[in-house]
Amino acid sequence: MSTPVAVRKAQAWMVMRGGLDRASIYLPIILMGFMALGTYWLARNTPTLGGAESQKQVTHDPDYFMRRFSVKTFDATGRIKSEIHGSEARHYPDTDTLQIDQPRIRSFNDRGELTVATARTALSNADGSEVQLIGEAVVTREAPAPAKGAQPPKLEFRGDFLHVFVNSERIRSHKPVELVRGNDRFTADSLDYDNIGRVLELHGRVHGVIQPRAN
Repeated sequence: MSTPVAVRKAQAWMVMRGGLDRASIYLPIILMGFMALGTYWLARNTPTLGGAESQKQVTHDPDYFMRRFSVKTFDATGRIKSEIHGSEARHYPDTDTLQIDQPRIRSFNDRGELTVATARTALSNADGSEVQLIGEAVVTREAPAPAKGAQPPKLEFRGDFLHVFVNSERIRSHKPVELVRGNDRFTADSLDYDNIGRVLELHGRVHGVIQPRAN
């Protein structure tokens, strides 16, 4: 016996309604999934305000200046370690170096001995432990206080380039230099001086004039 048409329609509607009810349970989850995908897509494809700056390469252009300045550093006890004067200084972020015009640098070691350095230009690393003096460079080690016997003479280094290592108290140069020690005078093609070990190395064409000592 065939099922009446009305009964078949009713059964079909019940089946469809059951499917809709089951779909309505998962619909919020499906919508949240689409929203999450849409948010991810927007985050990947929407440009940000800082994107260009973060991807910009650091160039050799100064990021700050100082003019007619003086900077002092002190140790843990409050004793001055160094003092730097200059007409102008420029900081370069790509190398983290400071270039100083007309520098005058005063530095004291742990024994309180004073070193004074001047040049047309100085190039210092980030912590000031290495300073390259360029153009009419002069480094003067003042005579230390005498311990026993005669007082050691003052030392003066001159050249177009002097590389000063502050922490290890060394001075190097691959260019011609002149050394003045009291009344004595030496010239050479290159120099390596260790103040802690009191070792001086002169290389290349070395010429010296040593004055007689007074009795």
